[in-house]
Amino acid sequence: MATGKKFDYQITEVDGTWRAELTRRASARKTVISKTQEGFNTEAEAVTWAETELKALLANVRARQEAKK
Repeated sequence: MATGKKFDYQITEVDGTWRAELTRRASARKTVISKTQEGFNTEAEAVTWAETELKALLANVRARQEAKK
């Protein structure tokens, strides 16, 4: 069984502002960006947004998995 994270986030600095990206591992070699938000003034704002959006995304995925059962 795999031990890596399927969903995660990345924070990058672009031209003095911060960008947050929610990522998903599609395969061992491919990562897909699920959601992006730009224009944060600080890294902390970007991390806060990414963590809350990641929690919402994971809750949505879990709800869909439960509905399948």
